[in-house]
Amino acid sequence: MNLKVMITGGGTGGHVFPAIAIADAIKKVLPETEFLFVGAVGKMEMERVPKAGYPIEGLNVAGFQRSMSLRNLSFPFKLLSSMVKARRIVEKFGPDVVIGTGGYASGPVMRSAQRMDIPTLIQEQNSYAGVTNKLLGKRAGKICVAYDHMDAFFPAERIVFTGNPVRSDILDLDGKREEGLAYYGLDAGKKTVVVIGGSLGARTLNNAMQENTAFFEKYDGIQVLWQCGKFYELQYAECETARLPNVHLRAFIDRMDLLYAAADVVISRAGALSISELCLVGKPAILVPSPNVAEDHQTKNALALVEKGAARLVRDVEASEKMLHEALLVLENEALSFSLSESIRQMGRPNAADAIAGEAIALAKGPSSTRRPSRRKPPKENDEKS
Repeated sequence: MNLKVMITGGGTGGHVFPAIAIADAIKKVLPETEFLFVGAVGKMEMERVPKAGYPIEGLNVAGFQRSMSLRNLSFPFKLLSSMVKARRIVEKFGPDVVIGTGGYASGPVMRSAQRMDIPTLIQEQNSYAGVTNKLLGKRAGKICVAYDHMDAFFPAERIVFTGNPVRSDILDLDGKREEGLAYYGLDAGKKTVVVIGGSLGARTLNNAMQENTAFFEKYDGIQVLWQCGKFYELQYAECETARLPNVHLRAFIDRMDLLYAAADVVISRAGALSISELCLVGKPAILVPSPNVAEDHQTKNALALVEKGAARLVRDVEASEKMLHEALLVLENEALSFSLSESIRQMGRPNAADAIAGEAIALAKGPSSTRRPSRRKPPKENDEKS
């Protein structure tokens, strides 16, 4: 049986990379599977997915702005057009299962599939489910999660604890430390702090680095690899901190495995993908959750680790004052560093993609009798005489 699998999600790496990882895992088990991704026009998935070797179609859809914005005036029209197009895409492709990893396109596509009684699987990355996934979860066949207590949002009998899929290159860092230090031009004799702002960068983390020149002058036995994001490179490249010999500024990171291998402590936002990677590499982490996300889910993600002694938390408004001193505390306290590393490593799920792939395949191959009768109207008969 050759399966047809539709995967929808994107907007950020936290939605795109898990989607690709799941497709790769399904393909590993069933090489003849036919895939179609559906994303949002203009978002990163429209570039990343084809590079990974999969076809993709785009919806002209965007999110509702929580602040007052003229862009909200077009939201109802984009939503309606995306719902119509999503249904056409689903009907034309005829998937055996639809997998949603979150993002603007995920809602219309998953909703269309459910209305057509096609099995759906939700991959919920965060510890706090958003409104769309909570609604979709009522009819989803399976909900694959990465945190405990998700029965607060979804039917308990359909929840499967799988963890979040991550890029495969970070699964084995053994023997890569020296290579990582050399690749990024770092000094093997110094402790390394890595500051990760994500592909787009994080203004708070960047400002905190810019405002702490004196810290790096005082603690010159510490070096930092500062990933500022491509949109911020020109703004911060010439600041005093960036010109210090023990500070290495990069707009983006092309080898995350070597970055993690070189790190002694990581300062990061608390997005689901970042946390999942930190759990697998087992690095002590200082998490600075972004307050600018729906339902403040990054803070909830971070607290899920902090409560288990697996990370340290610094509030966004306190980043300039505290984040580097927290990193210093970890570097100077071997017992704390070891404890954080061991605790966060225990939360890693290296086989998450394979587990989710297995659930998706089971749904796709499930007995048709378990599906509710289709709501699709039968095609009109052709009255023309042959």
